[in-house]
Amino acid sequence: MTCDDVRAALSARLDGEDPLAAPAVLDAHAESCPGCRAWLTRAEQVTRLVRVQAVAVPNLTASVLTAVAADSLAAGRTRAAARAARRQVLRVAVAVAAVAQLAIALPVLLAGLGVTVDPHTSREMASFDVALAVGFALAAWRPERARAFVPVALVLAVCLAGTSAVDIANSTTALVHEVGHLAAVVQAGLLWALGRVSDEPHRRPSTALLARHG
Repeated sequence: MTCDDVRAALSARLDGEDPLAAPAVLDAHAESCPGCRAWLTRAEQVTRLVRVQAVAVPNLTASVLTAVAADSLAAGRTRAAARAARRQVLRVAVAVAAVAQLAIALPVLLAGLGVTVDPHTSREMASFDVALAVGFALAAWRPERARAFVPVALVLAVCLAGTSAVDIANSTTALVHEVGHLAAVVQAGLLWALGRVSDEPHRRPSTALLARHG
């Protein structure tokens, strides 16, 4: 075999084709012929480079960052919607409590209904209840200011609960007569919850990340 025949057979073998020659014969010629041996070395290098050449991979950085930003925006909108719904429910609850308290206190204050023993004290208590109900109504109307009314409501609830417990323990009143004071505790809890949810940051979804990578 000539050098050209050997090189053609070696090339076919590198390409995975049938060299039409015995491998031992080709290897023996490559070992004994410096020119074919150098040619085989270069051919193997070229074949290796072709087989391991880099594959073009698209740059997905921008699309991935855009998708992450979109997920963040969607999650922020969902949280904002849930917070707004809780806030609205609490506003309605505080408003209902204010209306109920006014409905109980105004007849006593204006017409003396239900007053039997001490009209003056009853009207004074009714005046306090009306003032408290107005505070609850203002908190329902402007929930961002609800936290300012929380200390008054909490002090009232604690004092009523404490004095009721003492009076019941001393048998100066019955438990059934003090159940109504639970309303003050509930009102204080509603007002505290409204003030807390109204103080949470209402952040508008930011598009800065999208602007940077869009």
